[in-house]
Amino acid sequence: MSELQTKIENAFLRTFYSTFTYLKRPSFGSGEKLDLSKFHLTFEDNFDSGGIDSTKWHVQENYNRKGGYWDKSQAFIKDDNLIIRTQYKPDGRLGAGYYSTCLDGGGLFEQTFGYFECRCKLPAAKGIWSAFWFMPHNQLAKGVPPQSGVEIDVFESPMFAMKKNDFITSNLHYGGYGIGHRIKVVGFFKAVNPYTQFNTYGLEWNKNEYIFYINGIETARVKGKWVSQCPESMLLSVEVDGIGSKPSSGWSGVITDNPPGTLPVDFVVDYVKAYQYNDLNNN
Repeated sequence: MSELQTKIENAFLRTFYSTFTYLKRPSFGSGEKLDLSKFHLTFEDNFDSGGIDSTKWHVQENYNRKGGYWDKSQAFIKDDNLIIRTQYKPDGRLGAGYYSTCLDGGGLFEQTFGYFECRCKLPAAKGIWSAFWFMPHNQLAKGVPPQSGVEIDVFESPMFAMKKNDFITSNLHYGGYGIGHRIKVVGFFKAVNPYTQFNTYGLEWNKNEYIFYINGIETARVKGKWVSQCPESMLLSVEVDGIGSKPSSGWSGVITDNPPGTLPVDFVVDYVKAYQYNDLNNN
């Protein structure tokens, strides 16, 4: 995506989310409870082995990303949790700037359909957002229909700078990241003290629909053309708003607006799990 396209998208998203935040309430969903009895476990990482498991995750490093950098050293295990730390480094490996990273399961664990869940605490700072999301093999190639791959954002957390910040957003993308890019805002959903308490964020995905959950309670459903029909991998990340590794104001605010002493901040992940349907043909 070009810098101009990024600026246009950031301006749109910031205006849209700000308007939604102050004019409408977050959705609380249908209230339907998750039924795990129809699934069996296919993937589990409790981050309790003392280090990041390289058979389950690639850790991004030496990578310019939006308003900062992704570097492998920003992810580590502490107290049986995964930590993705965001901080300013005057002498960072890629130069002075804001550093975080991303764990990507591409090529290690991929699945079509099932139920997927992350239990975590969100990083409490302006100008950044954490996410639990999915990507297909084709990385959203231009012109590819959604059935051949969708970026599925189970949650993103750009709301800390806003007046009502105890909720997350779920989104879908397809068609590449330039001209032809399509986005569907699934909704805005309230969590329970998400910066200080663990919450679970889940996605049920079958051939007909996506069902989103927070703490085992349904928040939204999306059907139709947006439903991917191909294998996708899970990702955990924190990003800094900006362009060309320079912070600037975006949908999450701007990181330089944080009071002194705010950084470093941590995205704390207790576990990630994946399940498959016991009867895949009928789901």
